[in-house]
Amino acid sequence: MPARPSQLRLAAALAALENEGVVACPTEAVWGLSCDPDSERAVSRLLALKDRPVAKGLILVAASESQLAFLLADLPAAQLATLRASWPGPNTWLVPHRGRVQPWIHGRFPSVAVRVSAHPVVRALCQAFGGPLVSTSANPAGAQPPRAGFQVRRYFGAELDGMLPGEVGGASGPSQIRDLASGAVIRA
Repeated sequence: MPARPSQLRLAAALAALENEGVVACPTEAVWGLSCDPDSERAVSRLLALKDRPVAKGLILVAASESQLAFLLADLPAAQLATLRASWPGPNTWLVPHRGRVQPWIHGRFPSVAVRVSAHPVVRALCQAFGGPLVSTSANPAGAQPPRAGFQVRRYFGAELDGMLPGEVGGASGPSQIRDLASGAVIRA
């Protein structure tokens, strides 16, 4: 598994996030883009970089289940057990948002996609930020998700506000997305 980033690089990425920036970092399978989910400006920039419509919604990634407690508190015990059995790791779940996340995060859906990452770079960034971050693959719509930092730079160049070094984890593709209520696989 890749190593945790240095404190200096982590501080630079955190400063970018706090200034409503967009930061790239490696995840379990591909490089991702992250930003503050409560900043409409940051999310708008991220969506523009990707050429992604807001209606599709975005994933929230966290360092721990406790960072998502505001969304998980009302879930039945069986559903919480399902989440806990799959985290941390490359498993994203759709959970009801109940108006607890910004509309630019949930898009047109009554649910929001959430994941507790096992990747040390993503976890360190979420820990430093103090909560969940937006996480979406670091590629323009229709382009191949990058597995190396040079591909991210090729896609976005100097348009990013920060980039944490590292290697992607061992997962072969972006995280699986499943609906927590039904168990249905939305993205394999």
